[in-house]
Amino acid sequence: MMKVNKSNRTKIAMLLSLIPGLGQIFNKQYLKGIIFLVFTASFFFVFKDLLNIGLWGIVTLGTEVPRDNSVFLLAEGLIAILVLFLFGIFYVINLFDAKRISKRIEAGLTKQSFNQAYNDVINGGLPYIINTPTFLLLLFVVIFPLLFSFSIAFTNYNLHNSPPANLVEWSGFTNFVNVFKQDIWRSTLISVFSWTVIWALVSSTLQTALGIFLAVIVHQKGFKFKGFVQTMFILPWAVPAFVTILVFAGMFNDTFGAVNNQLLSFFNISPLPWLTNATFTKIALIFVQVWLGFPFVFIMTTGVLQSIPDDLYEAATLDGASDFHKFKKITLPLIFFSISPIIISSYVSNFNNFGIIYLFNGGGPAIAGSTAGGTDILISWIYNLTMKSSQYSIAAAITIMLSVIVIGITLFQFRRSSSFKGEM
Repeated sequence: MMKVNKSNRTKIAMLLSLIPGLGQIFNKQYLKGIIFLVFTASFFFVFKDLLNIGLWGIVTLGTEVPRDNSVFLLAEGLIAILVLFLFGIFYVINLFDAKRISKRIEAGLTKQSFNQAYNDVINGGLPYIINTPTFLLLLFVVIFPLLFSFSIAFTNYNLHNSPPANLVEWSGFTNFVNVFKQDIWRSTLISVFSWTVIWALVSSTLQTALGIFLAVIVHQKGFKFKGFVQTMFILPWAVPAFVTILVFAGMFNDTFGAVNNQLLSFFNISPLPWLTNATFTKIALIFVQVWLGFPFVFIMTTGVLQSIPDDLYEAATLDGASDFHKFKKITLPLIFFSISPIIISSYVSNFNNFGIIYLFNGGGPAIAGSTAGGTDILISWIYNLTMKSSQYSIAAAITIMLSVIVIGITLFQFRRSSSFKGEM
């Protein structure tokens, strides 16, 4: 039997703590040790079925139909892993607690009483205690769906392998390979991705440029009816976006829309196929997005312009700077410094702007030989693959690639943005 002394007390406590609670009992923290033991026993008693079925299910995804539902087994397996992760946090806390108390005893300090331990937790761990419900909510409401989608990308889950009639199997990186290898997926991906990039760049740039331009014009001294004009420019933002999109979808209708029947006919221009030709539909979509997006940029820019000190312009005037140089060297840098996070977020938002694509024309018009519509962006294409074609695994694989692209671009832009560095 190992003799207990100051030199090996910590080792014995850590060894006993392999069973949570025993290390605390060894350190004569009997109440805490009993609590840890009871919690550990209760954990395995409550979750033994979930851990048993879940871990088996996530490995095999089922072995017999219709008894086993692969999707449910996958979900239970992920929940089991998350539950084990939470227990792992408790287990590590148990080990470090036993080590910490043993170190105190080795140093000749008195062991903590239960009241002292309680006060330490309240004083030092109160932020963690308060945030625990939020962390649990984040884990099961945000992290779990992400893990589930990520896992689906590595299976053969589609219309022909749908539970409970069939079992889903792990397929590794097959879906990622097929996206680039098979002609129908590769050509569609290239087409949709190209349009998504063009859509995000053009619509975001135009709405930003228009918002800044109008704000600078209205801010000029001597501009009359400034309050009325500012109110008019805010109205497109005040109206719910889905209402505006549906109204414009009707206005651009090829047959009865106001754009063809009233506006173009007034100028003796033949009706244009706004909703049946992909090129014209893309132009209409960009116009609608600029209409929806410029008011917010206009408001933000107006606030920035009002905060710029007049002393800067007066000093520039004394140096002989023209109005153009004052705008270029003072106004524009300060605007971009202040609203660059908004500009970056608008690019990311439009990259994933599902609402306008879906409501305006459902991603149409249809394109022969393609699994996407003529104006589908990546997010709407993924929606169609999931909801209409039941290509769940391919859609999940494309989602992962889309997420990597969006996160990478966002981080790159944030790191390059001077407003995040706190410098001009």
